[in-house]
Amino acid sequence: MLPGDEQQLAVCSRKGCHAAAGWELHWNNPRIHTPDRRKVWLACDEHRDWLEDYLRTRSLWIETVRHTEAGVTSQDGGR
Repeated sequence: MLPGDEQQLAVCSRKGCHAAAGWELHWNNPRIHTPDRRKVWLACDEHRDWLEDYLRTRSLWIETVRHTEAGVTSQDGGR
């Protein structure tokens, strides 16, 4: 592997967490996004429930799926 070719490790979106992500939380804010738009937060096992609850409480959560691509990073910062 050449310098600069390293894939960026997908890490949890929870503020201050640097653990590897194992989950993708797909969400959408209907007040500002079109219905087909999907935002993604990544979550480690420890913070999956916390992040999902945050999104559900605000009626933003759509689904949670296993994260499978190590090169994918979160589209948004966590809370």
